[in-house]
Parts: sequence; C-alpha cells; structure tokens
Amino acid sequence: MSERIFIGVAWPYANGPLHLGHIAGAYLPADIFARYHRIKGNEVLMVSGSDMHGTPITLKAEEEGKKPGEVASRYHRQFLDSWQKLGISFDLYTNTETANHYSVSQEIFLTLLKKGYIYTATTSQPFCTKCRRFLPDRYLDGVCPFCHAPGARGDQCDACGKPINAAELIEPRCRTCGSTPQFKDSEHFFLKLTAFEDRLLDWVGKQTHWRPNALNFTLRYLEEGLKDRAITRDIEWGIPLPVAGYEGKRLYVWFEAVIGYLSASKEWAKSIGDETRWRSFWQGGGVKSYYFVGKDNIPFHTIIWPAMLMGHGDFNLPYDVPANEFLTIEGRKLSTSRNWAVWVPDYLERYDPDALRYLLSINMPETSDTDFSWRELIRRNNDELVATYGNLVHRVLTFVYRNFDGCVPPAGEMDNQSQALLSQAETVLKTVGELISGCHFREAIRSAMSLAQEANRYLDGQSPWKRIKTDRQGAATALYVAIGVIAQLKTMLYPFLPFSSQKLHENLGFSGQVADFGWEARLPAPGQKLLLPQPLFTKLEEELAEVESGLLGQPMTK
Repeated sequence: MSERIFIGVAWPYANGPLHLGHIAGAYLPADIFARYHRIKGNEVLMVSGSDMHGTPITLKAEEEGKKPGEVASRYHRQFLDSWQKLGISFDLYTNTETANHYSVSQEIFLTLLKKGYIYTATTSQPFCTKCRRFLPDRYLDGVCPFCHAPGARGDQCDACGKPINAAELIEPRCRTCGSTPQFKDSEHFFLKLTAFEDRLLDWVGKQTHWRPNALNFTLRYLEEGLKDRAITRDIEWGIPLPVAGYEGKRLYVWFEAVIGYLSASKEWAKSIGDETRWRSFWQGGGVKSYYFVGKDNIPFHTIIWPAMLMGHGDFNLPYDVPANEFLTIEGRKLSTSRNWAVWVPDYLERYDPDALRYLLSINMPETSDTDFSWRELIRRNNDELVATYGNLVHRVLTFVYRNFDGCVPPAGEMDNQSQALLSQAETVLKTVGELISGCHFREAIRSAMSLAQEANRYLDGQSPWKRIKTDRQGAATALYVAIGVIAQLKTMLYPFLPFSSQKLHENLGFSGQVADFGWEARLPAPGQKLLLPQPLFTKLEEELAEVESGLLGQPMTK
C-alpha cells in the first residue's frame, strides 16, 4: 500500500552561493529520500525555496550598494540552476517574495493572533546611535549568554545552536560600525511559546524514532523552560504586518520562513491545477511529514514550527526532523566570510555531479561532523566509482556486446554461487530501501557498494572471458547473473546517483526512466538489446587535489 510523504527542506538565504555544507546538511539527503519514495510508488511532495528576507539579505545588499530584492533574485536564479545540475528533484522550489507566500504568512499570523497565541509587548531593543537604526538579528553580535562563545548573533548562537533574544547578548556591538548600541523601547508582537511547553514536552517525548541530536537537543531546550519569542522586527525589508499602525515593522524571517513549507505546498497545488491537493499532505492521517535541516535549525523545526502548528490547529505535526551535523572542509570549519568553502556552482562547472553526490552520501554527517577533502573525492571517485562499480558495469556490458551480438545472453543452469549472488542482490535491494526509509543514507550506499564488490569477486571466480572458449553456455550464464546484479545496482543506487543510473538503465536496453520501474528486481530479458556501452564515470587526476585545495579561501570564480 502506497504512502503519502511530505518533505520540507530548509530554505537557504539568498545572500550568497550554495556551498557543500548546504548540500550535505539538508538537500542531498532530502533528494535521496524523495527519489526512493517516488520509485517505491509512494506519493511524494518535496518543497523548498529561497529565503529572500531577513538581515542576511539586507546586509549583503548594503555591502553591494544594491536593493535587497536585486541581490536575492540573483542568488535565487543561481540556486535554481544548481538544483537542476546537481539533480535535486524538488516538486516545487519557490521563494519568499511571492504574493502567495505573503498571503499565507499573514493568514497564519492573524489566526494565531485571533486565538491569543500572539500578543504585543514593549521590549528594549538595541539601537545604534551612529547608524541611526535598530539592530535586528545579524546587525548585532556579541558573546552568547548560554555557552559564552564569541560571535553570537542577535537571533542565534551558532556554537550552541540556541535562539537568542538580542537583549540577552553579552558585550553587544553593531556589526556595521562596531559601536556599542543603546537600548530603546519598541513595541513588538510575541509568539506565546510558553503556552505550548507542556504539549511540546509530551509530543517530543514520544518521538523515539528521531535522531539523538534532534531529540536530545529539543528535550534539553524544553526542560530548561521556554520563553515567549518576538516574531516582528524593526526593518524595512520583509513581509509587512497585516495590522494597522505597525507599518514600520516586518515579520521575523524565521517565523515566516517555516510557513514557507505550507505556502509552497499551496503554490504547488495551484501549479498542477488542483488548488486543494495540498490538503492531502497537510491534514488528516495517512501522511508522514519530514523536515530535512542542518543541526543549527533544529529548534525552529522541533519547537517553534510545531508550536505554530499546534496553535493554528488545522495541520499535521512533523513526523521526523532528520537533522545532519556539519561538514568541515579540509579539516577546518566551513566559513563563508573567509571563503573557506567549496562553492556548488564552481564545482558543477568542472566535475560530474554524481561523483560529488557519492562522496557526500558515503561520508554524510548523520551522527557527527564529517570532513570533505579533494583528495578523498578523487580517491573515492577513482577507486570506488570508476574501479569498482564502473569497471564492473563496463567490462560486463562490453564483453557481452562484443560476444553475444549486443544482446543479454540466455541463462543456463545456475550453480550455487550464481544463485546465491542473485539472492543476495535481492536481499540488498530490500535492505537499502529499508535503510533509506529510516534515513540511514550512509549505511545504505555502503551496502550497495559492498554488493558491487561481491559481484566483482564473482566474476573473477567465474572468469567468463576465459570460460567462453570452452563453455560458452557457462560463460553466458555467469554474464546473465552479473547483468542481473548490475540491473539491481542501478535501481538501489538511483536515489544517490541519478545521472549514472539513468545512463546505465538505457545501456541495459530499458526504455523510459529508472523511477518508472519500481523498487524491485527487474532483470533484463535474455535477448534484450544493449546500447553500445559507455563508461559511467570519469577518472580524475590526482594532481587536481592540490590545485583545488589551493583555491580554498578564494571567492567563487564567477
């Protein structure tokens, strides 16, 4: 029986190019998950969009001397191009500047206000007398009041992950001019998180299937006691409040950004000509909602967004929040301000997307931080994709193409080793599916690659290229078994390596798309015509590692 799966993916700020930390943290695992469930036959809706609002955008705009909308639109277009080239298969990727998102965000705000979960209060806010403005969020930094790490922002500390109210910062300073701000009274709207504390504790305590990082962080945060949180800002860029008398204020970017999951779902429904279709992914039973984020976004998706959903009362709560840890680059913490990053558009200009998808999948930071290095990318590409999996495919298909008129050979009587390998392939296909379904992506792809290694050992033992001289049928049987395993490998690796899997699908003589064939053992029929085999992957020169590592610390090339 098919399932309905909603997948919400974190919304990246449109203030700079995407980097590998973004991909490893949220977008690749979400895509793997979505592709698996689609090929499995489940109904999937995967949405996200560019976050066009908030202080990251206005700071970048001020730096470039441009309007915030110009900056955000430029990076939004770049994001769309990167998703297409990297194979991130959103059902809809939109942005927060649409009229639809404005409308849905304001509707959620008004509903919560009407129900008494939003209220106004006068609060002391940092004001820079030199810059002559209030200092919301990233316009302010200082020392974290919780972990005492320097460089905490006026909305969150990256070191400990906790949300911060600006007044709580120790030694606050204006990020623009460096001066110490004064504090002035300003009236703001607050989300009454304290009203949901008991309900959230009860709900989170039942989510035993969550990853330990999401579950433990959320429980600790709740047990410390929630505080009501301001959801408006003194800023000119963003969604206006739908309340008269507050024309100079905007919705806090994180309040309206999480609403983007809902607004994008409604926009998707309109785009397919069925304006009510979104309801099947948001209301009632029979649907599971997954939110793929990095660990710095955990509290917004396990506390603030669920509280908003509880307060509204009409929508399903998250089923799971598979939050990944961080990706480091060549042993150092990723830093966009220092350009210590591998920029996605730069990578895609020069290299195969599947090679990157492979490394980030097999080294995914699911339970702890992991490191990206160019040397490791090249090693895994050459030793595992080219020499193990790619070589298995190429030597089998090339030999069959040359010796069996380009057709899948017929199988004769199989020995125990042959039967065992085909049986193992079916078992691994099932196992990989179960692992992906449980969001264990690293273990899943490692299981698939272990099968490729086993198939190579089988071929070395059977030696059909020697055997064909004396036992053509025996060689044909061994090759048929190898092709059967390869056919299953292209299915189980499709969520991870969609481009090479589709190429292999066509080389095996199948028509249409891999995803249309289902998550099952579909072996080519004897006599099925193969295409002229082409290598699936390209070997990379080892010297490239030094060249690419030398580019770290430099801005994106274009």
